[in-house]
Order: sequence, then structure tokens, then C-alpha cells
Amino acid sequence: MTYRVRKMRWEDVEQVRGIDLTCFPTMLPPTNYKTEFINPMAHYLVAYDDSQLAVMNDPGNQNQLVVGFIGLWYMASEMHVINLAVHPDYRHKGIGEILLIHAIELSVELKAILITLEVRVSNLAAQELYSKYGFSERGVRRAYYLDNREDAVIMTLDEMASSSYQEVFQRLKDEYARERGTVEKLAD
Repeated sequence: MTYRVRKMRWEDVEQVRGIDLTCFPTMLPPTNYKTEFINPMAHYLVAYDDSQLAVMNDPGNQNQLVVGFIGLWYMASEMHVINLAVHPDYRHKGIGEILLIHAIELSVELKAILITLEVRVSNLAAQELYSKYGFSERGVRRAYYLDNREDAVIMTLDEMASSSYQEVFQRLKDEYARERGTVEKLAD
């Protein structure tokens, strides 16, 4: 199965909200995705399963089934990953990775000088994925997460427009394509 990635549409907001609440049930307050949708700094990308519709028993609903998303804020020439979530039923299928690939491509397209994010110290799988794509640890935010006061590791990727990084990035995309399927251009 190949999952596709595109910019979030208005009709995706409720599915994205549902994934967020499923993946982060204790995070308060929950993100207001209707506000995020119209925020000029915000860029949300969704991964979807093109073979399924969101509501199988509603023939009038032609929305694609959103299986994951990544939220980004672009300001002062920097991209910040706000959140990345994949529905539990679709994990371990490369969806988080394809979302990250497209987020890096979007950041380069927008001429961001770096991408930064916070990740739970306990989320070793996410840290490994970010490291694979060149993010490095830059510090720790103590008691960052309000639900359990867990620390966050600050990770940053810079110089992603450099030819040396782009060579590595292309190799990683080719590797992903061999294992998971084609990395298509970001759909509108």
C-alpha cells in the first residue's frame, strides 16, 4: 500500500482532530484545527489512503481517509514541527516517515534555514526517525509536556538546502521508495 501526502483541506479538519485526540488523549488543551487551518504561519500535511473513503457507509461522503498528519509553523525563516501523528491502526507502515519527508521538502521550498521540534524523551522511535533524517539533539525542555511533566528533547535540522544534505536526503527517499513505495510530489 502506498500512502499519499497532500496539504490539509478544510474537509480534513475533523479527521485530523480525531487522530490528534486518539494519539494524544491527555494533551490539554487540544489543538483547534479550524483556527490552525486559517493561520497563515501554519502548514498542515495529511497522509491518506487513496483506496478508502473516510466514511464507508455514507456513499455521499467522498472524503479520503486521513491516516496521519504533520503540523508545521513557518516564521522568521524557521520551520517548527508542532505535531506529527499517525492513527494507531496505521502505524509501522512508513506514514510518519513520508510525512517527515514532505515536511523537509516543504521547508526547503519555503527557504527555511532550519527545522526544529520537541519530542518526548520516552519516544525513542520518533527520535530515531528524526536522527535518520539528520536532526540532532540541541537540548532538553524540562517538564515540557503538561499531561505528565515529561521532558522534551529539542531536535534541529539545519542546512537542509545544502548539496551535501540533499544527496543524503535523496538517498533516504530512494531507500524509502524501495521499501514502501514511490515518494510522489506533494499533492494539492
